[in-house]
Amino acid sequence: AEGAPGSLLATAGAMRVVGLLLAWALLLAGALLHPAASQQCHPSSPGGVLRFTDRHAEIRVPALHRVPSSLDPLYGLVRRCLDLIQQNPLPTELLRTALNDPGSVRTSQVVQYELGYVICAAVALLFTVAVPVAGMCFCYCRSRRRCGGRLRAHRRSLGCCRRRCLLACLSFTSLVILISVTCAFVTSQRVKGQMEPGLGAVPSTLRTLRQHLANVPQGVQMVVDKFEVPRKQIISDLGGKRGAGRHPELAPGMDEALTVPRCLAGLSRSVGLSIHGQLKAMTYAALADLQDRAGDLQTSLHHLQILHSTARALAAARAELEPALRERRRRVVALLDDPRCTSCASVLGRAQGLELGADYGKVGTGPWTPAPAPHPAGPRLTGSFSRSKVPSVEKVLKALAGLPRSDFAEMIRQGNGTFNSIPELAVERMAQVIQDLRGDLASTAEKVQSIADGFPVPDYARPVSEALLKAEERSQPYLREAERFERYRWIAGTVLCSIILLILACNVTGMALGVYGLSKREDPSDYECRGEAGAKFLLVGVGLAFLFSWLLILLVFATFLVGGNIQTLVCRNWVNQEIYKFIDTPGNLPPSMNVTHQLNLRRDSNLSSAYRECKSGAGLWEVLQLDRSYDLDEHLKTPKYSADFQKRLGDFTANLGDVRLLRSEGRQDLETFARSGVDEVDYGRFQEEMKNPVVQTSLPGLARNLEGLQKMQVSGGRAAGEPSVPTGTRSPRCAPQRNSTVAGRLAAEARALWHMQNSTVQSQEALVAKLGESVQFLSRLAPHLKERVKRTLATTASVEARLPVQAQQILRQELGCFTRKELRYFAQYLNWVGQTLREDVASCQPLATALDNGRVILCDRIADPWNAFWFSLGCCTFFLIPSIIFAVRLTKHFRPIRNRLM
Repeated sequence: AEGAPGSLLATAGAMRVVGLLLAWALLLAGALLHPAASQQCHPSSPGGVLRFTDRHAEIRVPALHRVPSSLDPLYGLVRRCLDLIQQNPLPTELLRTALNDPGSVRTSQVVQYELGYVICAAVALLFTVAVPVAGMCFCYCRSRRRCGGRLRAHRRSLGCCRRRCLLACLSFTSLVILISVTCAFVTSQRVKGQMEPGLGAVPSTLRTLRQHLANVPQGVQMVVDKFEVPRKQIISDLGGKRGAGRHPELAPGMDEALTVPRCLAGLSRSVGLSIHGQLKAMTYAALADLQDRAGDLQTSLHHLQILHSTARALAAARAELEPALRERRRRVVALLDDPRCTSCASVLGRAQGLELGADYGKVGTGPWTPAPAPHPAGPRLTGSFSRSKVPSVEKVLKALAGLPRSDFAEMIRQGNGTFNSIPELAVERMAQVIQDLRGDLASTAEKVQSIADGFPVPDYARPVSEALLKAEERSQPYLREAERFERYRWIAGTVLCSIILLILACNVTGMALGVYGLSKREDPSDYECRGEAGAKFLLVGVGLAFLFSWLLILLVFATFLVGGNIQTLVCRNWVNQEIYKFIDTPGNLPPSMNVTHQLNLRRDSNLSSAYRECKSGAGLWEVLQLDRSYDLDEHLKTPKYSADFQKRLGDFTANLGDVRLLRSEGRQDLETFARSGVDEVDYGRFQEEMKNPVVQTSLPGLARNLEGLQKMQVSGGRAAGEPSVPTGTRSPRCAPQRNSTVAGRLAAEARALWHMQNSTVQSQEALVAKLGESVQFLSRLAPHLKERVKRTLATTASVEARLPVQAQQILRQELGCFTRKELRYFAQYLNWVGQTLREDVASCQPLATALDNGRVILCDRIADPWNAFWFSLGCCTFFLIPSIIFAVRLTKHFRPIRNRLM
């Protein structure tokens, strides 16, 4: 009878411990797996941005820009002077006539437009004639000893002041010439340094443009081939990499259940983990609640069996104790009532109260009843007060007979296992759709290839390539002539600048020697060799100036005419785009120079609009004349390539939440438990009955009293070694027992009471304590039993019903997140394709960049220092005239004064 309840309790305890440990382990695993629930919905992570390499950079046309220089103020001054010289706008009529019918060009038209240059040519011609003529006249005067001779005596008083003034003027003039010739040297070298790379940039730029057009098909194919980047990323997101080892996001033991290749466990495993992570709290709470109710059933059944068996054992023990206790009371009362027993009257009352206490054999459910009348034969050992009947639990045990019919521990373990296998189930259910998605990616790659197959630029860019090739071939002779002319210009400029430096050296040496000679001469009329040498140096400089001035003015005018017209006719109108307007105007160019036709531009376009479109980043297909319009944006719409992929994910459904937490037999067990009447038993009656002792009078106390009477000293009081009598039971002092027979009987009765206490009463008290534990547990459980069982059944049913619905919702949410993430990969790639085709592979921006580079090279890097060169050299040339005058006048002051009577 005791073995079965003990085994039930051990089974219930083991099941509870195992269930709690399993729930704790699953909760911990769920906490570790929870971050995977939303990992698909974070596109801002580093893995969400695709990286594409650029392999088309080597055929780009680098943009050139004007480089700031310390000579910019000089360049600006020259441009303002040229704007002052040539104030006429672009001569469209003259250029139209010159290009279409060169023979009908009238000289008057050219002179009218070039009026400023004609005036400058007249000045140059006058200078070229006048300065040599003046030089010849000076030579004739010198031969007549009239120019550059000696200062006469009557002018001696004014000589010192004039000499100083002439020295200052000649020094200033020489300084201006020195600065001008330095600028001429610097700008000449700058022209030489820019001319060679500038001329070489023309064919190289044309070749780069032709290479750019020729590489369009390869570039488009390269861009299309880059679809491999998003395809690999999507395949990685779909299935990950094939490999061995445990998945880092799963608890131990979960990987072994996989039945599909690891390469298919990317998206599907993530979906399963997300469902598991978001539903684990609800599921584990329901399983824990079910575990508690199963434990309540096992423990309650155990305690009910203990209560029933213990009550029966107490009733049987009471029945055995009753005759022995009655006989013992009779004997003790008779002994204490013996006249020979001295001082025994005080204990007689306690002995008469020796009767049974609690009675667990009276089973019933009625209220308390009054005690029956005394038995005629004598008092009964049932106490002097009425007692309620303890309730019976036989009906409850009968209702719970055979429970539990189901193995709750196995049921909960299976429920845990089924719920825990959702990630593996997702891998298995989604294996086919992932394979289909891989096939969709392959068909998408074929659709992307159609971008390269249908790209129209290569067929229509051929005329542009031919025009660029023709321009490159025709430019070669002109470039060689320009290079040759620049070489001659640089040689002539360097020689003439060197001559100017020689003239300056003569001036400086002459002034230095002359001043030194004057300081050493005591008498102005005395001859002094150093002063005479200074005068001769000045005259040598004058001779050189007369001799080379006409060459200087010819070089200045030649470079001025070329550089000035380049600036005013080309560069100025290039900057304000008047040249483009002239080219765009029909009839200005001959048919052989029709740029729109040669470049195959759109019929509704022209060079100006094409230049603006190219500069703003348009593609070649947007400016070329095509048989039919081509809209790249229409070909790069994301739905065109992702529709099948998106539809397959949108149509996919799978039942991933079908988890049975409680089978029908388990539900019946709990319902039977709730209806068994455990909560209807009045456990308070047990508690009231347990307040009564097994025997009303304390057997140990009565035994000690009898021993005390037996050991009384003759002198009275308590005998030595007499045990203390509890308060209220202490016997009064009396005379010692004089009858040895009574003393022996007292000792025998005391021993019999101690034997009854130790052999019978103590075992019944232990059974009462055991009964109290069961009653205490059942009294705490009973009031809430039905409510808890009802709540557990409702929660379990609700969770079982909600799991499939919420699992489907999470599946749709996760697939939606995954779809949006992968569509972003498609969008990134297609946006990159459009940007790369427009800005790099098939961009017409290199054409606009080439035009801008031509303007920078011709105008900013060549024309500006070219014009600064002739401007500086012209300053040197014109300042030679005052230098000649001041040098000739100064020579007289360096020679001895001619004596003459006043």
